[in-house]
Amino acid sequence: MKGSFTMDPAAQVTQTLDQMGIAYQLVRHPVATTTAEADHYIEGIAGVRTKTMFLTNQKKTADYLVIMDDQQRLDFHRFQELTGAKRPKMASDDRLATKLGLQPGIVSIFGLLNNADHDVQVYFDQAIMDQDRMSFHPNSNTSTIFVATEDLLRFLKALKYDYQVIDLTGASS
Repeated sequence: MKGSFTMDPAAQVTQTLDQMGIAYQLVRHPVATTTAEADHYIEGIAGVRTKTMFLTNQKKTADYLVIMDDQQRLDFHRFQELTGAKRPKMASDDRLATKLGLQPGIVSIFGLLNNADHDVQVYFDQAIMDQDRMSFHPNSNTSTIFVATEDLLRFLKALKYDYQVIDLTGASS
């Protein structure tokens, strides 16, 4: 039986990356429910530590995946100004499960593999785009995966997702 939901989530991610010819480094570790915990397990490994947030608008007519440095806080007002999103907020756990097949604490860009409706808008904070590698949960909080930034963008293109780079921190380069 072949079904993406019967496969281990991290295996689904690594298998997809393998099929796309995308190199990655997978670090297995105990359960990490916060980015701070995950960072502890991957100390010394090169790559920006990211946090991925799943947002929706006030009327729940649009969904957004926002990727930024895990040390930064998202300014929802600034996000609204930059994107035109109407009163963005964190999406509910149910919406996260329905749209990305993920649970809270495991939000990742790789959840797009489960987005059957192909309707999530992707945003990267400009501050991390010059980094060589980024780290994410591979849809599981028992490992962290590092992928070259250019390969991550190739992953999105292969899945036919557009993305936008916006200056969420207000730090001009």
